[in-house]
Amino acid sequence: MSSHDIVQRGLYLEEFEVGARYLHRPGRTATEADNVLFATLTMNTQALHLDAAFAATQEPFRQRLMNSMWTLSTMVGASVAQLTQGTLVAQLGLGDIAFPHPLFAGDTLYTESVIVESRESASRPGQGIVTIAHTGRNQDDVVVATAIRTVLVHRLPDGEGQTR
Repeated sequence: MSSHDIVQRGLYLEEFEVGARYLHRPGRTATEADNVLFATLTMNTQALHLDAAFAATQEPFRQRLMNSMWTLSTMVGASVAQLTQGTLVAQLGLGDIAFPHPLFAGDTLYTESVIVESRESASRPGQGIVTIAHTGRNQDDVVVATAIRTVLVHRLPDGEGQTR
């Protein structure tokens, strides 16, 4: 590598700042193909995702809804390059998941993440636990999903200072 090579990576424990908000861009426009593929790959046969004629008869939306697990997965996935790529040890848990408004094919999902807590692991030297609040909004700035994610990440390698 030359001295000018930069490799995209996530943050080490010491680089997470409680209260920092990360805006993950670009957004991701949801498609009908995304919905059908995700629903069938996960064996979710909910007609509200797959059957346009049925969904058109259902109040209050009268159209197919994006599978909420697609929305959750895409929201979390949007944060990876900026926060945990190459520094993640394990995802420890997801909680407080909510879908206050549906996402539809054609909507664009924009994700932001706020660092809620960051601490050294008491049982795993060289690693730490970070709690992240994710929020997904559509193109009209309406919140469509929220989740709290807890991850185990590496600390900075010995002898390295903060690089960001």
